[in-house]
Amino acid sequence: MRDVTLTAGVALVACAALAQAQPAVPLTLPDALERARANAPALLAAANAALIAHEDTVQAKAALLPTANWFNQFIYTQPNSTPTGVFVPNDGPHVYYNQANVHGDIFAPGKRADYHRAEAAEAVARAKADIAARGLAATVVENYYGLVVGARRYANAQQSQREAEQFLDITEKQEQGGEVAHSDVVTAEILVEQRRRDTQDAQLAEQKARLGLAVLVFPEFRQDFTVADDLASAVALPEFPRIQSMATANNPDLRAAMATVQQQEYEIKSARSALYPTLSVDYFFGIEANQYALHDYQGHNNLGSVAQATLNVPLWTWGAARSRVRQSELRLRQAQADLSLTQRELLANLYSFYQEADLASAQIASLRRSLDLSTESLRLTLLRYQAGEATVLEVKDAQTTLTQARNAADDGLVRYRLAIATLQTLTGAF
Repeated sequence: MRDVTLTAGVALVACAALAQAQPAVPLTLPDALERARANAPALLAAANAALIAHEDTVQAKAALLPTANWFNQFIYTQPNSTPTGVFVPNDGPHVYYNQANVHGDIFAPGKRADYHRAEAAEAVARAKADIAARGLAATVVENYYGLVVGARRYANAQQSQREAEQFLDITEKQEQGGEVAHSDVVTAEILVEQRRRDTQDAQLAEQKARLGLAVLVFPEFRQDFTVADDLASAVALPEFPRIQSMATANNPDLRAAMATVQQQEYEIKSARSALYPTLSVDYFFGIEANQYALHDYQGHNNLGSVAQATLNVPLWTWGAARSRVRQSELRLRQAQADLSLTQRELLANLYSFYQEADLASAQIASLRRSLDLSTESLRLTLLRYQAGEATVLEVKDAQTTLTQARNAADDGLVRYRLAIATLQTLTGAF
């Protein structure tokens, strides 16, 4: 057991060393999305389900078309000095079959209903694949900008630490000049230690965000990649009527619910077809004779053809057929209820997500203004402190306010990006 643990540990170390040895990969958001689509097992499963559903449609369509088969058989019957042998239905001790058969259904409503039901099921599967793709895109956007804002928060923490260290230097000089008490130096030292801890926490948060994104976009373990910081270049939010139109026309949840209703409607038709007769036609051409030859011993022709029509009329199934119809009707009723709920949820989410994006967009300018004011407030407070007009607590509060304003400005940009990504799960890209 210990050897296995050591082996696993060595393998992990080797993988980590290999990952560190690889050159850093620059990533943009489109690159991250493309890599995630190629590596996401859930998206691959949804895509495979859509492909499997397509093959079901192909098979259901093929069932509507005539089929051709080549039938070969030899039957040996024990002789008993009669032309037929022991078993009369076998028409002789030796019977040879070599025939081509063409079979076609003239009236089979169940097969046609099954074909349309397979088409609807394929539409459901494709819509679910689209849902998975949009959900993956939103997750990648969240993790991508989580890393971007993590790097910004780390830089903000470093900047705040430098400002605290500069203020500590000011207080020490002021103390040496007899202008402030030693308590101011102590307060400044406490602030520096706090800023150092904030920097360490921000660095750890950035590393965690890096790992979270790496799991999504890379098939192997690696951390040596960089992300492009494009927070300031987000797309503008379209007007709500356009958003509503896009959501109505291009929402995969709505498409899946509508296709499910269609699927259940055709399932009812398929179930009802068991109550109707079916008509099929077969055409055979070839040999069915006691000699494997084109002519028998008397010169008669063994090669020929025959056609037959089969009408199958269901008479009594002990209520099983009607029970299947009732089952299908209940499933249709449930699908219609789910469609109604999906439509209501779509409108509610559309209004909610749009308002979130609109508010996040409107607050960006306010957050930037707060950042500018906080920067100016710290500058003025430091000047007042050096002039003996402000206390150390005022400087501390100004630094804390500036740190919060920096992080809030970055969070505001990320909030808008995430709101857009969430809204696009309903509308598609815009």
